[in-house]
Amino acid sequence: MPIDLSLILVMGVMYGVGVYLILDRTMTRVLLGLMLLTNATNILIFHASGAAGLSPLYDKSIDPAAYSDPLPQALVLTSVVISFAVTALLLGIIYRSWLLSRGDAILDDYEDQQVAAKGAYDPEEDAVAEFDESEFDSNESTREREFAAFSQRRQQAEKKLEERKEKKAESTQDRQNQEGERA
Repeated sequence: MPIDLSLILVMGVMYGVGVYLILDRTMTRVLLGLMLLTNATNILIFHASGAAGLSPLYDKSIDPAAYSDPLPQALVLTSVVISFAVTALLLGIIYRSWLLSRGDAILDDYEDQQVAAKGAYDPEEDAVAEFDESEFDSNESTREREFAAFSQRRQQAEKKLEERKEKKAESTQDRQNQEGERA
């Protein structure tokens, strides 16, 4: 497909105007900007899909390369459905905003004004962190002592586990002996 310069220019203008409208502070312009962006993206997908071909209905006598790729069409159709849903949602939000405030401008709330008035430097968050020693000690003898203490605790835990197993086995054996005497 030859590059269509007019289509590229229209797409560029749609992207530019769409971004400009989205950056505005009124909901209606945000909606129009979003619609322009989605339509420009749909044109981009169609333009990038390549040359037009035959309908993708299978016929044995037609070369497979002659068919049109259905994927870009499916992507654009999905995009149209999603943009319709987003447009409907934004229209509902705009309507509700109009009912509540008789305007569609997005105003700064009190917290936004406080954040804007506050300086960029926050002494609590931006202060230099104090040097914190690592929990890992580079002293070889300290590491060996800690490993020895850990090994000793592990051996003690293993001994206790073995003793519990032996006691459990003895109690099981005693129960079996008592049941055997009863029978």
